[in-house]
Amino acid sequence: MGSGHGHGHAGAKHRWRLVVSFALIGSFFVVELIFGLITGSLSLLSDAGHMAADVVTLGAALVATRIASRPDTTGRRSYGSYRAEVFASLLAVALMIGVAVYVVVEAIGRIGEQAEISTGPMMIVGAIGLLINLVALFLLRSGAAESLNVKGAYLEVMADTAGSVGVIVAGWLVSSTGNPVWDTLVALAIGAFVAIRAVGLGRQVFAVLGQHVPEGMSADEVAGDLKAIDGVEDVHDLHLWTLTSGMHVATAHLVAEESRSHAVLDQARDVLRARHGVAHATLQVEPANHKGCDEIGW
Repeated sequence: MGSGHGHGHAGAKHRWRLVVSFALIGSFFVVELIFGLITGSLSLLSDAGHMAADVVTLGAALVATRIASRPDTTGRRSYGSYRAEVFASLLAVALMIGVAVYVVVEAIGRIGEQAEISTGPMMIVGAIGLLINLVALFLLRSGAAESLNVKGAYLEVMADTAGSVGVIVAGWLVSSTGNPVWDTLVALAIGAFVAIRAVGLGRQVFAVLGQHVPEGMSADEVAGDLKAIDGVEDVHDLHLWTLTSGMHVATAHLVAEESRSHAVLDQARDVLRARHGVAHATLQVEPANHKGCDEIGW
């Protein structure tokens, strides 16, 4: 057996970005909720709903990165608790979809009603919310490329940024036309945008939980690179999956000349790490005449 060791999960490296974003958005959520109720704006209330989802998502992401970095003391979690970050991303998806559904239901309920909307405070609060969201987006952007957990928070804040823009646009349209229907239409657009983002992130989360081959990696290419190692005659039982963001895992059986087993093991580990970003590889080297190792059908 041979194994390569990873360099830590991506989420923990960007934890400080989550902390600052959580503090900014959490502070502003209360302000937006109060003014949403005062102004009677559905788009402002929907944006406050997104802010609430942001707060919960960022909080869950922070808890998940803390859990993921803890060593296992039970002896039962042989891979540690890294998957906590993936479950936090799944929570972000659920919250985003929930907010989108709420906005749509509220918007439909307002059809035909003539709501009184205070556009001045609505636009001011929307502008402040936009500024705070832009700061949070700037903080989370680099981490989103490396961590699915941070990406969930980033997409949630991006949706909220679009919501803040929508609030400003809705306030201007209502103020210019005197027709409150624009507030409802913009709220619907915000809800649709959030739902689309949620579905995209959800597909990535379920790909990880379903142990799919990591995105951007080809099982055939990996097998080909392993077969190209001097002394390797065949590769079978190759499995590739993602444990958490930045931590790809592989297992494989390598048929090789018995005299070259140690060299093959070292080279295979290096190939997987350097060419394919596999943080942890469990490799079994077996001689060509080895019996009883029938290939598993999955």
